[in-house]
Amino acid sequence: MIKLERMSLFLVELPLVSPFGTSFGEERTKHALLVSLTADGLMGWGECVAGSGPWFSSETVETARYIISEYIKPILSAHKLLEHPSDLPKLFSPIRGHPMAKAAVEAAAWDLFAKSQKKPLFQVLGGVREEIPAGVSVGIQPDVPSLLSTVENFLSEGYLRIKLKIKPGWDLAPVQAVRERFSDILLSVDANAAYRFADLPTLKELDRFGLLMIEQPLGFDDLLEHARLSQELATPICLDESIDSAHRAWEALELGACRIINVKQGRVGGITEALEIHRLAMERHIPLWCGGMLETGIGRALNVHLATLPGFTLPHDISATRRYFREDIADPPFELRHGHIPVPQRPGLGVEINWDRLLRSCTWSRTWKL
Repeated sequence: MIKLERMSLFLVELPLVSPFGTSFGEERTKHALLVSLTADGLMGWGECVAGSGPWFSSETVETARYIISEYIKPILSAHKLLEHPSDLPKLFSPIRGHPMAKAAVEAAAWDLFAKSQKKPLFQVLGGVREEIPAGVSVGIQPDVPSLLSTVENFLSEGYLRIKLKIKPGWDLAPVQAVRERFSDILLSVDANAAYRFADLPTLKELDRFGLLMIEQPLGFDDLLEHARLSQELATPICLDESIDSAHRAWEALELGACRIINVKQGRVGGITEALEIHRLAMERHIPLWCGGMLETGIGRALNVHLATLPGFTLPHDISATRRYFREDIADPPFELRHGHIPVPQRPGLGVEINWDRLLRSCTWSRTWKL
């Protein structure tokens, strides 16, 4: 039993090492909302994966800050005694939607719980690995030569899978160039919902390149047309934005809308819901992998622990810290070793907050007594 004492929120801004381009646009700065929960002299941390604008999701760091402050905090104040982090989704269920806000608070509770058990989080979750295979997501580049150079650099660092962001007008030519230059690499593409079913001729052309998967080609809320598309393509479809809960994952599999699922615990509402998706995928022999949202070391650590579960069998978008940040707010930084990221072994998330860096990057904070 944990008796919650305080909750704090921190808004931080961290410059990215280089701009990251997707079909949504280009990001140069990471805006993150961090959550801490305190109990019995321990502090647990979570990170909201929502972005600064409503591009990937309808949630943003500002909507999450409001929902946590005005609606989740009163629920925690009324239920200070927490037996287990998996109790939180039921407590938060009167709040419709806002999975990223809920997930950030639940993540802090999981970190706190694992620390109270004196165990690293992956052991509490039932993880089976002490290192996880790492892939890297390559944003849309200015031109094909720049893309080839970027891919070559990442391969030289040891990444086991390359994922190319694509959009209409930046798809067949860059993918073909990468496949011709690097014929035997594990390669996938991610459209972030940039295409429509009418783009079928272009999407069918991607079958020529021996891709591991095509991630989220169609609309973020569309399962039926993904099911139609899946019947037309040889390449497996992986769903990301469309899977916002375990029930939605079940619907997608029932319809045949995908053969692979990208699990982002923040997108689906937290670790508890991610565990349910993992159970479903194991029953149906559906490969899983863990996607990234340019997280700081807090969110990155959570992803690493989640990716140790037995159903997560494909390389993950969990890159080394220096892929995104010159200075992170959590230590030690994550490093790539022979294509893998070691799993932290200390209790909880296994990373420590660097308070000096946190406060230097913080633009707003508030603490409540629960």
